[in-house]
Amino acid sequence: MQDNVNTRPGREPSVLEPSLWQAVTPLVFLAVLLAGAVYVFADDASYGANQVSLMLAAGVAALIGLRNGQRWIDIQNSLVHGISLAIVPIFILLAVGALIGTWILSGTVPTLIVYGLKLLHPSFFYPAACLICAIVALAIGSSWTVAGTLGVALIGVGQGLDMSPAITAGAVISGAYFGDKMSPLSDTTNIAPAAAGSELFAHIRHMTWTTVPSILIALVLFTVVGLNAARGSGDSGFGDLPEVLGGQFNLGLHLLIPMAVVFVLAIRRFPAYPTILIGALLGGVFAVIFQPELVLKLADKEALSRPMAMLAGVWSALADGYKAGTGNEAVDELLSRGGMSSMLNTIWLIICAMGFGAVMEKTGLLERMIRSVLKAAKSTGSLIAATLATAVGSNAIAADQYMSIVLTGRLYKPEYERRGLAPVNLSRALEDAGTITSPLIPWNTCGAYMAVTLGVATLDYLPYAFFNLISPFMSALLAYLGFKILRVAPQPAVTSSNRPASPQP
Repeated sequence: MQDNVNTRPGREPSVLEPSLWQAVTPLVFLAVLLAGAVYVFADDASYGANQVSLMLAAGVAALIGLRNGQRWIDIQNSLVHGISLAIVPIFILLAVGALIGTWILSGTVPTLIVYGLKLLHPSFFYPAACLICAIVALAIGSSWTVAGTLGVALIGVGQGLDMSPAITAGAVISGAYFGDKMSPLSDTTNIAPAAAGSELFAHIRHMTWTTVPSILIALVLFTVVGLNAARGSGDSGFGDLPEVLGGQFNLGLHLLIPMAVVFVLAIRRFPAYPTILIGALLGGVFAVIFQPELVLKLADKEALSRPMAMLAGVWSALADGYKAGTGNEAVDELLSRGGMSSMLNTIWLIICAMGFGAVMEKTGLLERMIRSVLKAAKSTGSLIAATLATAVGSNAIAADQYMSIVLTGRLYKPEYERRGLAPVNLSRALEDAGTITSPLIPWNTCGAYMAVTLGVATLDYLPYAFFNLISPFMSALLAYLGFKILRVAPQPAVTSSNRPASPQP
């Protein structure tokens, strides 16, 4: 194998420490490529241009690593490891695509839209959407599940009320991430204290000082936006949405059972992938029972027997989503969604982004940048602000909120201990920036997921994800004010003078 050329057993190559300019070169290169992609391709930049940019930037980082003495086989192995971290999110993405397809076919999503239109008024739609998602996410501990179920329906409700899809997506994401962040059932809420060395419920209590004010401000902003939103002219094509959906589907509250099953499994802490896949399959069963004619129409297999055609219709919804034919162009565009195939472009983006992050970490470029930041962080406020900035930057570089939380926590934990800062200060900062800003970055696993699931581009909903934008600034403000910054006895750095003596044989 060529990968093993020039490597000798028992000998490690001499690896040079990367310089600061080397560390920032791949990022500058990536920023230039992404800006160029937006200029050249405009709205189509996410369909391939971003992936190419990330791949080329990863190549630049790899070349710098090779220049400093890294072995290609080690860089290659880091790619394998980095991408392996995205395998579970990738399978969840595929399951969510299948779920959206069968839940539209079964009438679950149309039922949610129709009842939502009856219950929600345009004046308070945005804060209500945020609050509903916050409550459900708090109960089940998953922002992805909330966005893939309630979020999809609320986007439809919003369009039926002639509301902005971008603001609706911002409200859904704000509420979903508030609930996810504050729920003891959430994986990130457990990972952050583990990375920082704090206790779970102490971590949650400490987060209330930044999180609760942030969501209250967000709700006020959504209320103001909703009250001042100019209603459309009514010619958007959604004015008769309830009648169109009622004529196309056999609607009823019983069609919400698949959603109830998913929420119960999530509350019982069933793993996300099988939970969503069960919901998708249950949607297929409900489609066969309650929407048989739509299933047969989607299958379009007249040569098959009725049972086999039913199977083919559900299979098509799982693989390629639902294709509406109501005769109303706006409604057809709203309902023609889902399927595993709809997630493939997002999966491509995630793989490229995770590969870039893995190479940046393996070559030491990411750690080199963070060490420079630490040297400049003299006060407690600046240290916590640096932690927040690093978590946001790691979300952009490593493209995954879990890597952002764990990597930032690992790098900053010794400094917090040395300065006598309680671990909850670090774990709160990890959540305030690492968890919360992940859906604001287009190539991050969360940003890519939210965009494809809700059908709204990341940069379109970003200005309206008020909670996610406010939370890091609220955390930095409290840090500089010194409010609720808990302290413990500082731990001295280990040196040759205070290192414990080795036991004598």
